[in-house]
Amino acid sequence: MPSHSDQTPGGATLVLFETEHLKANIRSALAEAGLSPWQRNFLSDVLSKLEKYGSRARLSDKQLLKLNEILGGDGTRRQAALTTSRTTRQTRRSRFRTPSFLSRRLRWSRRRLVRDVAILALIMMVGLVYSVFETAPVQSFLGTVGKSSHAMGPVDQPFTVTDGDTVHVVGERAGTRLVGYNTPEKFSPQCENERQLGERASSRLRELVALGSARLTKVACACLPGTEGTSKCNHGRTCGILRVAGRDVGQILIAEGLAVPFVCEGNRCPRTPRPWCAQQS
Repeated sequence: MPSHSDQTPGGATLVLFETEHLKANIRSALAEAGLSPWQRNFLSDVLSKLEKYGSRARLSDKQLLKLNEILGGDGTRRQAALTTSRTTRQTRRSRFRTPSFLSRRLRWSRRRLVRDVAILALIMMVGLVYSVFETAPVQSFLGTVGKSSHAMGPVDQPFTVTDGDTVHVVGERAGTRLVGYNTPEKFSPQCENERQLGERASSRLRELVALGSARLTKVACACLPGTEGTSKCNHGRTCGILRVAGRDVGQILIAEGLAVPFVCEGNRCPRTPRPWCAQQS
């Protein structure tokens, strides 16, 4: 007879071949006269269950132990009962077996992958939001600049305002420093007064550019020959003059108290003026 097994919740897993063997042993024991009435009733109940459900019959550990006690006189019977008991215990152990190292590692890798994907998605979302806010004003700040970072003269490329004296031409790596004046720093101020004035200067320059008549012209920086465009000249930035309705924005900001004159000669510049914190003390 081929071997077959079936598992039912809360009971033993019985191999079909062993079940038939066990039924034969129970019938043999019932034919003997040495059983007590209780043992005879117990074996009859187990045999009835095995006859009715076959390999799907569920026997508890306690029932299997009683079978071992009753059928233990015959080595063959005892071996069949013990085999069934071992099958039950092994099935229950496999049901509650702890996860292997490989499965734990796989689950950990999946969780880490989900976490990394979530972090990457968050970074991309933040970058997208930042780019939207950063590039949104471009249409309002259209101006004309040189096609090349080092080409002198005006052409038609848009730019954005970085702060009161710096703009950034779209498509260029570095910014363009507006010459002839210096505004308070808003990114690295030396005092709170300078930071507030730097914010106001930036906002005012945006207002001027938004008028729609801004024109940016690239000019040579006051640097040593051969250094323009490198970190040794104006931190790698180009230089320019920005006019609105024909007026230099530097002169407008100076007149409004948001900038001070800063004029370089030849290839040398004086010390950058930053009087805003000195005025506060």
